[in-house]
Amino acid sequence: MEYNTSKEPLILHEYGRNIQKLVAQAVEIKDKEERTKFIENIIYLMGNMYPYLRDLKDFKHKLWDHLNIMSNFKLKDDSPYPVPETATFAGKPERIPYKVKNFRYKHFGRNIIEMLKYAANLEEGEDKKILTALVANHMKKLYLTWSKDVVTDEFIYQKMNELTNGKLIVDKDLVLSASGSLVSANASKWRKENTKYSSNKSRHSKQKYSGKRRTK
Repeated sequence: MEYNTSKEPLILHEYGRNIQKLVAQAVEIKDKEERTKFIENIIYLMGNMYPYLRDLKDFKHKLWDHLNIMSNFKLKDDSPYPVPETATFAGKPERIPYKVKNFRYKHFGRNIIEMLKYAANLEEGEDKKILTALVANHMKKLYLTWSKDVVTDEFIYQKMNELTNGKLIVDKDLVLSASGSLVSANASKWRKENTKYSSNKSRHSKQKYSGKRRTK
């Protein structure tokens, strides 16, 4: 028995070991005409594995790129398309840094902070008032979800001002939604999702265990 640990590692897992073996066979074929026919059959098989992608632009070009990768670019002279540079696939991609520095009040989330900055830079007017009110109400809802404690509108306004380094000053006439209505909205959403899950689970159980009763 041949174990996977004793086999050559897969280069492109999405095509599997059989396609990789065929590509390796193609590399060994010396006669160009015979090799070309063999490669065309491989490309056909690769395309049939993902028929729903046939309408994509340059689909066949992509298949040839994948074939070249699996052959370690030993079949690049047979390709009817420009071959990508080997260096393109060498090494690992650069790591994307995760922004965590000076991130206060994580329960509000980074998107809220970005929206606050945007609102702070808007010119005074109706658009700024509407956006500020929307963000403030959402911050209050997020805070209630996070802490379950009573929170005043003034507390939210203070945090909005703090998170924008004093740039966003909320109109004193702005009144946010009542805490009870925001909590009720959260609870209603949870009940709706939980009911849907329970209903699906119950229906699945009935289908699983339904059937003919045993006859004595």
